[in-house]
Amino acid sequence: MKPSPIPKPSKTQSAPPAVHLQTIGPEEAGQRLDNYLLRWAKGVPKSHVYRIIRSGEVRVNKKRAEPTTRLVEGDVVRVPPVRIAEPAQMAAVNTAQTKSRAQGYSDKMPILFEDEALLIVNKPAGLAVHGGSGIALGVIETLRITRPELKFLELVHRLDRDTSGVLLLAKKRSALVELHRQIREGQTDKRYYLLAHGEIEQGAQVMQLKYPLHKYLLANGERRVRVDPDGLPSHTALRVTQVFKREGAAITLAEAQLKTGRTHQIRVHLLKLGHAILGDDKYGFEDQDKLLKSKRLYLHAHLAGFTHPRTGEKMRIESPLPSEFAAMMKTFDVADVSE
Repeated sequence: MKPSPIPKPSKTQSAPPAVHLQTIGPEEAGQRLDNYLLRWAKGVPKSHVYRIIRSGEVRVNKKRAEPTTRLVEGDVVRVPPVRIAEPAQMAAVNTAQTKSRAQGYSDKMPILFEDEALLIVNKPAGLAVHGGSGIALGVIETLRITRPELKFLELVHRLDRDTSGVLLLAKKRSALVELHRQIREGQTDKRYYLLAHGEIEQGAQVMQLKYPLHKYLLANGERRVRVDPDGLPSHTALRVTQVFKREGAAITLAEAQLKTGRTHQIRVHLLKLGHAILGDDKYGFEDQDKLLKSKRLYLHAHLAGFTHPRTGEKMRIESPLPSEFAAMMKTFDVADVSE
């Protein structure tokens, strides 16, 4: 009896994963290695991407690299065999339902400024800047779905999920790299309005909050930040705008200017000051928030100042105070800050 012939692979079967060698071009240059891989390896869990980097299976120019390694044009990145999503699979992700959700988010995210290099939006509270940890759609995913003509789109910076306001995105790699340089060298101006519990007493001088901050994880893996002498230097300039009082209670409208950009910096600095931000479910005063019926985090990125990465023009992008702020303040009487 003749042996049965070895069956040929079906044309519908996907080929086994193979080693990939990726050469970095001008549009990819300047990215961190982890961010580059997370975008390239569609459908691969984030934890797996970090594991193959840390294990040394990912190489840059035949050498081990860290997740934070900045890629340079001409670098050759070796990626071990991983199963990335096929085009058909990725198309399935963009179902009619997903597109509908993305369009709904986009409709609530007004464009404050746009040209060939930048897209600046007014992010609503409650929308994360990117997906992950059970969040399917953030700002970046929403805009990539609703603006498919944009071949390159990356976040210039981040805002907490519950913080609203001015959010910068770059439409060109060169714009992203230049704005990151301005941020690193302290050449940008980022200001926030906030409503804090209690009356913050302040004279004519702007209050300088310089509390070092340390990041840590709770037992459930949630990220938190605390003031710690061994933490990273952090600096917030705080200016009281108005104080509102009623029946022995008070809230303060203030403007915070970031001198450094640490995670949850303003929120933790205000807590350390003894005046947590209204509606802060991580660092706030839960009982007082219930009494005030706070329905959101009262923190809003109202101004971003920077130099345009292409034209050199001084830019000042502003976002109006959200209606929830005005509604909360109307339930109080205005007090004279100079009292």
